[in-house]
Amino acid sequence: QVQLVESGGGLVQAGGSLRLSCAASGRTFSSYTMGWFRQAPGKEREPVATISWNGGSTYYTDSVKGRFTSSRDNAKNTVYLQMNSLKPEDTAVYYCAAGRRFRPYIMTTADYDYWGQGTQVTVSS
Repeated sequence: QVQLVESGGGLVQAGGSLRLSCAASGRTFSSYTMGWFRQAPGKEREPVATISWNGGSTYYTDSVKGRFTSSRDNAKNTVYLQMNSLKPEDTAVYYCAAGRRFRPYIMTTADYDYWGQGTQVTVSS
């Protein structure tokens, strides 16, 4: 079992940056794939990024490529999402997720087993 807690959300002006963190807890011998998702009001939860927990492979949805970067610090059981050049359309609740699967492309909600509670990101124009 894995517990996930996101942090780092907030209000930022368009063009600004935020770094989200997702701290994982729970004892496990497994390595987990981590993902970032976001959900805007009235919209479905959409994948943002996938990062292999121990493999260093990252995948991003097209709308954030070149602006967002996911990274990890396994010693701290933490995954990060560095968000640069933020746009108002990036406004959403951002969630992290953990899964026992890994696929070499951006993974979907069905691929993950555990979810954080989300952190709000608001980008003003």
